[in-house]
Amino acid sequence: MRDMMAITARPDVISLAGGLPDTSTFPPEAFAAEMDRITRESVAEVLQYGPTEGLDLVREQIVNVMAAEDMRIEAMDVTVTTGGQQAIDLITKVLIDPGDILICDAPTYPGAIPTFCSYEADVIQIECDSDGMKIDLLEETLAELASRGRKPKFIYSVPTFQNPGGVTLSLERRQRLVEIARELEILVIEDNPYGLLRYEGEPLPTLYSLDGGGYVIYLGTFSKILSAGLRIGWIVSPTPVREKVVLGKQAADLCTSTLTQNFAGEYFRKGRWQEYVDDLIDIYRGRRDAMTGAMAEYFPHGAVWNRPEGGLFVWATLPEAINTEDLLARALTKGVAFVPGTSAYVDGRGIHSMRLNFSGVTEDQIIEGVRRIGEAAGEQMALYETMTGEMELPRANRPPEAGEGEA
Repeated sequence: MRDMMAITARPDVISLAGGLPDTSTFPPEAFAAEMDRITRESVAEVLQYGPTEGLDLVREQIVNVMAAEDMRIEAMDVTVTTGGQQAIDLITKVLIDPGDILICDAPTYPGAIPTFCSYEADVIQIECDSDGMKIDLLEETLAELASRGRKPKFIYSVPTFQNPGGVTLSLERRQRLVEIARELEILVIEDNPYGLLRYEGEPLPTLYSLDGGGYVIYLGTFSKILSAGLRIGWIVSPTPVREKVVLGKQAADLCTSTLTQNFAGEYFRKGRWQEYVDDLIDIYRGRRDAMTGAMAEYFPHGAVWNRPEGGLFVWATLPEAINTEDLLARALTKGVAFVPGTSAYVDGRGIHSMRLNFSGVTEDQIIEGVRRIGEAAGEQMALYETMTGEMELPRANRPPEAGEGEA
């Protein structure tokens, strides 16, 4: 992922890889006005250290942002982090010792994989379908672990517009997951960067709202609804966990930037943020449709993908002749990048899959990028045919049809 970010920073590469929000739509005059106010009124304060837990102004605005998804919390429950990635790192640091078991989706957020592995966790991934994590498989796994006297430290999930799969955990499965957490006294980590970016359909209650904060720890971020460059995320957790998280954060960076916290706090306090999110939703909906339309035109026969109701990603699986790690190398020579599916697993699965981001570039760039990937896939298919003499995959091994483009 580190190498991917370096590659996609090149201006000649169309990046369908990183989960980049479109920050070009943020009004520059609003940014300039707020920074000018900070310079005039608070420059000494914002150039100083701040409390490790975060500024009260920001914590109070996080309360309001979470209320937009029907969650009721107190500002004191919030720990401000340096982006959502640090939130994942701190929770793992606090809860995991080497060899401890944690459970997550399959596939899961590619940025979480190196974090879990760096703390030497034993990661078990539970397969997802169009309704998210298969809770029946989760229950079977928990029962098998219990028979060996083992218990996971936590279950990590991105239940709404999942990264990378784009799927959303159904209401029935959400309710059952919360019940399991209570029955077995297992913590659930709900990572929710995308919940406010819904393009159609009805919102579902968050795991945190269903649970009330007893066993669900909530991770949030401003990266997708305002700016990734501000590096502001947060954790909402019970007091015993929060105290340990704060100790971990002190050791990591002392505090999140007071400059960016002041900017974000004032921006959200003025109450216009929801209008900006509404504008993003209109833009991203069009880009999602441009991507799935281009995939229907340019991807090889046998490819399948989803059409997410929100979030930033489409997950595609290509015919078994195509290894997406090899495909990425070929695609980069054509000036386009994506994330190969193996990045979302700990065990090498996902070799025929890919994650595609549609929020960070224009509709025209999306269409051209998908065309280039399709061209590279066609070349890889041709090589497969030359080497094997098979014109197409055997029916038994071919992925299911995608309804001419949509799975």
